[in-house]
Amino acid sequence: MIIKTLYIVRHGQTDLNKQGIVQGRGRDTDLNDEGRRQASLFYNAYKNVPFDKIYISELKRTQQSIQQFIDAGMPYEKLSGLDELAWGIYEGKTSTPETKAAFLLMMRDWVAGRLDSKFEDGESPNDVRLRQLEALRIIMSHTEEEQVLICMHGRAMRLFLCLLTGRPLTEMDSFPHQNLVLYKVTFDGEKFSIESFNNADHLKHA
Repeated sequence: MIIKTLYIVRHGQTDLNKQGIVQGRGRDTDLNDEGRRQASLFYNAYKNVPFDKIYISELKRTQQSIQQFIDAGMPYEKLSGLDELAWGIYEGKTSTPETKAAFLLMMRDWVAGRLDSKFEDGESPNDVRLRQLEALRIIMSHTEEEQVLICMHGRAMRLFLCLLTGRPLTEMDSFPHQNLVLYKVTFDGEKFSIESFNNADHLKHA
């Protein structure tokens, strides 16, 4: 029987996060000073958890967020399936009334079940789900890894939590998040259950 505990976190803050600019899969940005502070707070709070493996996306902001665990000798693997959703032509663009309107319409599409909708050169929720299914298959295939740390991205994390809990992707926004927030999810051999929801307690300890 496969039994696992997944500690799923969003990466720390970047300058684009701070400025309210969409990053997506096509923007390989670095953490800023606040993001590095968040990463240290998370490490200090969870450094004694005996993680068997760390999984991150192929974007460097995820590795930077858990680098202290890697430096402490924990093995890690990059999975493209954990990358952020690609926002296409809107990645890196400054927020304007026009871009806000475009995003609002897209969110309405997704909530209404039009999950193949996407921006030009971007990805849809269904596109992301396909690569997340493959990432999850890889993670779950390692039965010897019982405590796993996963660092990924905001929109992708919402979709991933839907996948784990069996909720439709239309409910993705029911999983709030901020930078370096934690969702702790257990798998009992049959189903996934969220044990810690949108936990930011570790960020309150300066």
